[in-house]
Amino acid sequence: MADNDMKNGKPNPEAETETAENLKFTPARDGEQTIDADGEILDAELLDEDGEDADFAGFPGMDEGMMAQVQEMMGKLERVEVLEKENADLRFKLGRLAADFDGYRTRTGQDLESAEDRGTARAAEQLMPVYDDLDRALTMGSEDPAKLIPGVKAVQGRMLTIFSKLGLELTGQEGEHFDPQWHEALQVVTGDEDDRIVQVFQAGFRMGDRLVRPARVVVSRRG
Repeated sequence: MADNDMKNGKPNPEAETETAENLKFTPARDGEQTIDADGEILDAELLDEDGEDADFAGFPGMDEGMMAQVQEMMGKLERVEVLEKENADLRFKLGRLAADFDGYRTRTGQDLESAEDRGTARAAEQLMPVYDDLDRALTMGSEDPAKLIPGVKAVQGRMLTIFSKLGLELTGQEGEHFDPQWHEALQVVTGDEDDRIVQVFQAGFRMGDRLVRPARVVVSRRG
């Protein structure tokens, strides 16, 4: 150790500091080279201001590609959070919609039952006079059997009037042309023409284009 490095037989701190400062690396400028203490040339691009290896954005061992992957992953995580929130909102709305639908279904069922009850009551109210007519016909027929048939016919006429008010139309009468849409042929007999109703076992009824009950009839067929 040189004399100026020793002071009173002890190491000179000022000399050590000067030596350390001389050994401190300074990054090379553009086009220059950095030389270490042994005279070897260092790559200035790999040194930071303190002569240490440069790290990307302050993360040890991370380069630009790795940082891009991290940023992409963080973006995906943010998107997941957004989707989870949207999913929670949709589940909440779906629950509300299901509850509203259950309420609507309950109200609709109650309204339907109420409408059926009102329809039944109205039909029964229309049929009550028929019951009264039958009661009178039976009373008169027990006293004079000859009056029974006219009374029953009167009841039948009133019944058809009530059916008409309800939208029912009688179908399947003698002389009417046979139509399989409205009639059911129980028997075929020889006659003057084809597909003509010659006898009615049971009258049929329809409501517009909808068959309520087919008429059961006997149909003629030319021999």
